[in-house]
Amino acid sequence: MVLSEPHWDQHIPLPKLRLFHSRLVTAFVALICFINSYDGDFVFDDSEAIINNKDLNPGSPLGNIWKNDFWGSNLSSNSSHKSYRPLTVLTFRINYLLAGGLFPVGFHLLNVGLHCVISALMIDVFSILIGGPSHDGRGSKVNISPKASFLAALFFAAHPVHTESVAGIVGRADLLCALFFQLSFLVYCKAFQGSDKKFSVSWMMGSILLCAVAMLCKEQGITVLGVNAAYDILIVCNLNICELVQRLLFRRKSSDIGELVRKGLLVRLAILFFGGSFLLYARWRIMGTGPPSFTEVDNPASFAENVILRIVNYNYYYSLNAWLLLCPWWLCFDWSMGCVPLIKSASDWRIVWPLVLWCCLLGLVNQALCSLDSSKRRTLTFGLVLLVIPFLPASNLFFRVGFVIAERVLYLSSAGYCLILAYAVGYCSCRWRKHWRVLRAATLMLLCVNVARSAQRSQQWRSEQSLFTSALSVCPLNAKVHYNVGKNLADKGNQSAAVKYYREAVRLHPKYVHAMNNLGNILKERNELHEAEEHLSAAVHIQPDFAAAWMNLGIVQNSLKKFYEAELSYWNAIKFRKRYPDCYYNLGRLYADLNRSIDALNAWRNATMLKPDHSLAWNNMVILLDNTGNLVQAELIGKEALKILPKDHTIMFSLANVLGKQEKYKESEGFFLSALKINPNVASCHGNLAVLYHRWGKLDFAKKHYELALLLDPSAPGTKENYNMLKRKLELRHRTVG
Repeated sequence: MVLSEPHWDQHIPLPKLRLFHSRLVTAFVALICFINSYDGDFVFDDSEAIINNKDLNPGSPLGNIWKNDFWGSNLSSNSSHKSYRPLTVLTFRINYLLAGGLFPVGFHLLNVGLHCVISALMIDVFSILIGGPSHDGRGSKVNISPKASFLAALFFAAHPVHTESVAGIVGRADLLCALFFQLSFLVYCKAFQGSDKKFSVSWMMGSILLCAVAMLCKEQGITVLGVNAAYDILIVCNLNICELVQRLLFRRKSSDIGELVRKGLLVRLAILFFGGSFLLYARWRIMGTGPPSFTEVDNPASFAENVILRIVNYNYYYSLNAWLLLCPWWLCFDWSMGCVPLIKSASDWRIVWPLVLWCCLLGLVNQALCSLDSSKRRTLTFGLVLLVIPFLPASNLFFRVGFVIAERVLYLSSAGYCLILAYAVGYCSCRWRKHWRVLRAATLMLLCVNVARSAQRSQQWRSEQSLFTSALSVCPLNAKVHYNVGKNLADKGNQSAAVKYYREAVRLHPKYVHAMNNLGNILKERNELHEAEEHLSAAVHIQPDFAAAWMNLGIVQNSLKKFYEAELSYWNAIKFRKRYPDCYYNLGRLYADLNRSIDALNAWRNATMLKPDHSLAWNNMVILLDNTGNLVQAELIGKEALKILPKDHTIMFSLANVLGKQEKYKESEGFFLSALKINPNVASCHGNLAVLYHRWGKLDFAKKHYELALLLDPSAPGTKENYNMLKRKLELRHRTVG
C-alpha cells in the first residue's frame, strides 16, 4: 500500500526520538499525571463494585463472575444494570487475593500502570493511522510520523478527562477495554503483509477474538470493529470516499467496485460484520431479561415526551462532552439530578451550543473527506472515526443509557480528539514557520497545564470528601452531589453539617427518596421524631417498595409509641425485601416493648436464620428469656449463639448472668472472665462478676471487681451500694476473726 507521507510531521515543535524513548517519555508523563492517586481510598462507585461485591472474595465461587453483573447482582435480576464485565471483576479479585484483602493501593497502582501502557501503545496506533504500516527494505516497521504520533500520545497521556478512569478504581473497565481495543486494532493491521491483495484470515480472527475480550471488560469494546473497517477502507484500500461518492452520484464509469472485490475488502467487511453481529447476539443473550431499566433521574432527556426536545437535549449533551475534551477544567464525578437542566424551548440560549458543535463537525468532515492532501484527509478522518465510533454506545442513539454525561466514556474517544489536536499543531507549525518558537512554547504550555490539571484532579479523587466537595462548584444544582457530601459528613460523625446538605438535596430534587431516608435517620438519632416521620413517610409514598425507608419509619413510629403503625411499616419492609434480618430484629424489639414475648422471640429467631451472625438478635433472645424466667432455654440459646460467634463478649456477658442465676458459679465465672479478656473496660461486666463472687462467697475477688467497676463508671447503678454492703461484711468478718 502506497500512502503519501505526512509532510507536516517534521514541523511539529518536538524532538524526534526513537520509538522506545518516545514510549518511555509518554509512559512517564502518564505516570506523573496520576501517580498521586496511588494511595487514595475506595471512593464513590468503588463501594458497590468492590467493597460490597461478594464476587471479589476468593471464598466465593469463581464461576459467579460469569453469572453476575459488574456490581455483583445476578444478571437475571430486574434490578441488574446488565453491565457484564467478568474480566474486569476478575482483575479486582486478583488484586484482592494478592493483597490479602481490600487494600486500595494495589488497585490504584494497577490502574495507573494500565494507563501508562495504553498511552505508550497509542504511539503505535497513531503512527499507523497517520502514515500507515510502513516498513523498510528489511521488513522492519518504520514510523513515518514520529513527531505527530508522539505528540498525540502525549496529549492522550495527560488529558485530565481520564482522571475518573484512572483514579477511580471502577474505571479499570475503561482501561482494560481500551488496552484490548488497541491490541485488536494492531492485530488487524498485522493481517496485511505488504500486499494489498493478501490478507491473513487468522490475524483477522485474532482481532475479533481480542474484540470479544475487550467486550468482556466493557461493552464499548465492540466499537473497535468499526475502527478496523475504517482502517481497511482508508489505508489498506486507500479509498477516497469523496471521489467515490461523486462517481456513484454522477454515474461515471468506474472500476472501483471491481477493484474493491479484487482487493478482498467486501470479504473482510463481511467477516467483521458477521463477527460483530455474533458478539452482539451473544451479549444480548447474556443480558437475559432484556435491557436495563433506568429512571428519569438517571437520564432525563430520554424521558422527554417531545421527540424534538429529546433530540435537542441529546445534541446538547454531545456539545458538553466535546467541551470537556476541549476544556477539561469543569469536571464532576456525577452529572445527573439537575446538574444539566433540560432545554425546553427555542428561547433557551444553550441551544446555540449544539449548532456550534455541528458546524465544527461538518467543517472537519468537509476537510477530512474533500481535501486534496491525502495525508490531511487520512489524519482528520481517523481523528473523527476515533472520536465518534467509541462514543456511539453512550450516545442514546441505539438504547437509553443510565447517565447524562460520564467522563469515563470519553477515555477512548479522547484519542480521536488528541489526533486532531496533534494535526492542528503540525498544520500551524507548517503554515506559520516564522512563529515556530511561539508555537513550541504554546504546545509545551498546553501539555504542562494538562499535566497539572490531571495531577490536581487525581488528588481530588483520593478521598470522597475532596471528590464530593470539588463537585459543589461545578454542579451546584446536582442533588446527588449534595447528598454525597452529606453522606460523607454523616459517616464522619458531623451530623449537623450533613443535615444541611441532605435538606438541600431534597430541596433541589423533592423526590430524592434516598436523601429523605438518610435525613430521617439523622433526625431520628437527634430525637426530632416528628420531622423524621414526615420525611420517611414521604419517601415510602414516592417509592412504595423502598424497604429501608419502611424499616426506618417503623423505628421512628415505635419511638413515638405508634405501635400499630410501626408494626405495619416493619411488615411492609419485609414484604418488599424478603431477606431482611435487621427488620426482623427491630420488629422483635417492638414486640418486646408490647410484652409479646413469643412474637419477639420468633422475630429474632428469623433474624438469626437469615443472618446467623446477628449478634444483637441472639443477645436479645438470651436477655428476654432471662427476664421471663426461662433460664434453661436462655442458656441453650446463649451457647448456640457462641458456637457461631465464639468471641462475642456481649453474649458471653448475658449467658454468664443466666448461669449465675442458676448458681452455676464456676461456669458463669468462666464466661465473665472470657468477656473481660476480650473487652476489659466494661464496667457492667466487672460489676456483675463482683456480684457473682459476692454471692459465691469469694469476697476478696468481689471487692477487686467492685472497685474496677467503680473506677470505670463511678455512677454505675447499684454497684456502689453493693460495694458498701461488701465492705461492711468484710469489716464484720475482720472483727469476728480479731
